[in-house]
Amino acid sequence: MDVNAALADASTVPFWLDSEQRPEPLPPLTRNLEADLVIVGGGFTGLWTALQAKERDPDRHVVLVEANTIGWAASGRNGGFCAASLTHGYDNGESHLPDENERLAQLGRENLDAIEAAVARYDMDVEFERTGELDVATEDYQVPELREAHDPEAGFIFYDQQELAQIVKSPTYKGALWDSREVALVNPAKLCWELLRVIRELGVEVFEGTKVTDVSDRTSTVQVTTRVNSATASGPASSSTITAQRVALATNVFPSLLKRVSLHTVPVYDYALMTEPLSDEQLTSIGWNGRQGIGDCANRFHYYRLSADNRILFGGWDAVYHYGRQVSWKYDQRAETFETLAEHFYETFPQLDRVKFSHKWGGPIDTCSRFFSFFATAYGKKVAMAAGFTGLGVGASRFAGTVMLDLLTGQDTELTQLEMVRKLPLPFPPEPVAWLGIQMTTNAMIKADGNEGRRGPLLKALDAVGMGFDS
Repeated sequence: MDVNAALADASTVPFWLDSEQRPEPLPPLTRNLEADLVIVGGGFTGLWTALQAKERDPDRHVVLVEANTIGWAASGRNGGFCAASLTHGYDNGESHLPDENERLAQLGRENLDAIEAAVARYDMDVEFERTGELDVATEDYQVPELREAHDPEAGFIFYDQQELAQIVKSPTYKGALWDSREVALVNPAKLCWELLRVIRELGVEVFEGTKVTDVSDRTSTVQVTTRVNSATASGPASSSTITAQRVALATNVFPSLLKRVSLHTVPVYDYALMTEPLSDEQLTSIGWNGRQGIGDCANRFHYYRLSADNRILFGGWDAVYHYGRQVSWKYDQRAETFETLAEHFYETFPQLDRVKFSHKWGGPIDTCSRFFSFFATAYGKKVAMAAGFTGLGVGASRFAGTVMLDLLTGQDTELTQLEMVRKLPLPFPPEPVAWLGIQMTTNAMIKADGNEGRRGPLLKALDAVGMGFDS
């Protein structure tokens, strides 16, 4: 298949958002309000925070404001891998937080169980499948590490090349480790929309097309200043204020409303393709009856999975940073990345060489130097924020909401005392050093992939100081 022909008719709307089930936009905020809790941001983090706030106190007046529409950014564009890990993998947690890594792993499993329970409790139609994930080796040097992680009692099962060929058929595979318990797959946009349905049924007021321009201390309260986002809402632009007892900031990849943490994240653009639905014959040709999520082991990795209607989402590889921490819709499309992904798709599944792509899209991810979320408070703990999920926010966002609600109580809890919560990652430097450093790090990771995974001097130095760059 010629990749340009395969991509020619692909929609540029993210597949998950290109649905008749997408709810009609809600009106913006055009009046002043008072609230017990204001949540800024209508992605996973904000939505889970709102749900848990009402579960803790059904009488609490909760207001959620979103500058665009619910789930339109990273939460509605990702691969839908809902992982238990809160630390971007156990090894990364061990590197950064060895004293509490075991507890964080347990908390992550409890968090994934809580997501599954909430989906059932509120009868959410989100295509939830607890299939686990296959980490596949595509190079011989990657196999021994996967084999060493074989631990059936913990749910980690190694397959050699012959065994794996009976599960998923690809000529590129050398072996795999199946994490059978700690990853679920969801339709991420449906999860956003169902969370929206639930929180509104519980009494949360939600305003779309409402951009927060300032959060300021008013001694006993916090003033949240908003304006109607003219790019998403009709009618005249207007400003409003919300007088809040507490505020949770869930803006993630977008510029932080707390300036002192503005250097702790950088936005990197990730891209994905979605195929047209596979026929029964095409499905049989690849196996994949377990419908596991799949990711490969390289620094520049691919992630892919089956959708409910048996399309294949195929994403990853490039993580593109734009000078000055730019976030713009104009970067959502990148022809060279789509062509590369299409080529890699056909190399992975040559038996699908007649399959075309129905959708191609991208979007920014909030990356931090330790690769997992961090937290901050302001104004006497009347404001809390979470960010830095680095591509694993589908599951970890709910935990972040739990932590923020604990922080906003002003009381010490197990979660607020975690080093993960108390310790910030190292900030990225300002420009032009940030851009130069990210380019050098990216090139070093590419070189490591071509050198059997051996990390060069730059990557070793970054490892030593706890500084990294990842998607």
